[in-house]
Amino acid sequence: MSHHLAATTAAASTSPSRRPSLTSFPSPLHRPSALFQQTSFAATRTEKKPAPSVAAAAASPVSPLHRLEEMSDHEAIPERLAVVTGGNRGIGIEVCCQLALQGVTVILTARDEEKGKAAVESLCRESNLSNIIFHQLDILDAGSRATLARHIETRYGKLDILVNNAGVGGVAVDQEGLRALNIDPKMWLSGKAAHLIESVIVQTYDEAVKCLNTNYYGLKWATEALLPLLKKSTSGARIINTSSLRSELQRMPNEKLRESLCDADSWDEARIEAMLSEFLEDMKNGRLEAAGWPMMLPAYSMSKMVVNLYTRILARRHPEMRINCVHPGFVKTEINWNTGVLPPEEGARGAVMLALAPGDGPTGCYFDQTKLGEAW
Repeated sequence: MSHHLAATTAAASTSPSRRPSLTSFPSPLHRPSALFQQTSFAATRTEKKPAPSVAAAAASPVSPLHRLEEMSDHEAIPERLAVVTGGNRGIGIEVCCQLALQGVTVILTARDEEKGKAAVESLCRESNLSNIIFHQLDILDAGSRATLARHIETRYGKLDILVNNAGVGGVAVDQEGLRALNIDPKMWLSGKAAHLIESVIVQTYDEAVKCLNTNYYGLKWATEALLPLLKKSTSGARIINTSSLRSELQRMPNEKLRESLCDADSWDEARIEAMLSEFLEDMKNGRLEAAGWPMMLPAYSMSKMVVNLYTRILARRHPEMRINCVHPGFVKTEINWNTGVLPPEEGARGAVMLALAPGDGPTGCYFDQTKLGEAW
């Protein structure tokens, strides 16, 4: 009984290896070294100049939008290649910029081709970067995912970094009404604004399905499409999944389910899908509160909780990779109707730090911005 709308794709059935754990579990956590915890790898447009290879590329007369098409068969493969989903605005475009400033070749992806190309042109013009390239990607479209994977395979033969940033909020919003409420950011972060926003934010079944499709299923399918290329990474693959404060289990009212979610090693994709189906049935029947589901942005909260679970599933299956999820902070972006307080530049720092983590860095972990978090 599955409610997701996109075409179904079978998950890879890989025998689990030793399972890494998140912060507050008794099993050993692959924690970062002290150096990693103290070092920020993120760059801003004014803090760090492009690496020499980036500067040299910027001097090339080749238009950055067409670099992929015009590359010769003998052009050197970049040392590090990244894909960023939802890269045309907000945190995504900042992740692209900061990675490119560190010398990473970045494929900025977006569902809307016109907006994606405009984002690349803007970055190339404003930040003098030519190592950012656009490729269209609709994470819910199997053909689009396959096209991107083939393109990378043909041109590069490998992928080093995947930042799963694309996402939606899962509700219908009266934005003018929301602004008029002028809710204190602390109320948002605590979850105490749930009843305040009832008059301006509508939780609908269709929006919930769209949210779970995009934030969880789309992320999972995009990752699976690119995993064969990540396995060929020459620098050690990194996967970073955008999470949220709403994903933290202390926000799950259902005590029995909360305890079950704490035993993350017992979860797999099939169990996640069964739980999401149950959640949608309760939403359809108006039973969310009675069943103990989160009431502050419920579909969004559930989507991010299962993103955290999926992160750990991947990490235990691929111990050779560094796979983590990160809450970017309460960032002012379109996904929260610009109610946040941090600029996107700040929100990108955690993902960039994890994308550039050393080979002995953390895996299977939840980060609150640039610090190891307490999601569980």
